[in-house]
Amino acid sequence: MTAGDSFGRLDDDDYPAYTMGRAAAMLGTTQGFLRAIGEARLITPLRSEGGHRRYSRYQLRIAARARELVDHGTPIEAACRIIILEDQLEEAQRINAEYRRRGESSAPPASDL
Repeated sequence: MTAGDSFGRLDDDDYPAYTMGRAAAMLGTTQGFLRAIGEARLITPLRSEGGHRRYSRYQLRIAARARELVDHGTPIEAACRIIILEDQLEEAQRINAEYRRRGESSAPPASDL
């Protein structure tokens, strides 16, 4: 890998660039919290060759949302389920919007009677 290849990954939200310790520090939480949301299958960190967990920016955003819910008193398992449902709803809304756009672009023009 060249330096140019590495720099290209700086903008990649899915690149697992952060160690567990760094991720926990950035979120202001514990490594145990990150393990817990991993066990709840909210996020699945990639593993380095040495077996260490690595997190992407996308995963950190999800973890931050989980922490926000937990900080407001939501149990961690419920917070994870809420986030999964929010994600599913967002995807369904995106698909529906795409179908609407396709339907509008293929509809015949209205005639003046």
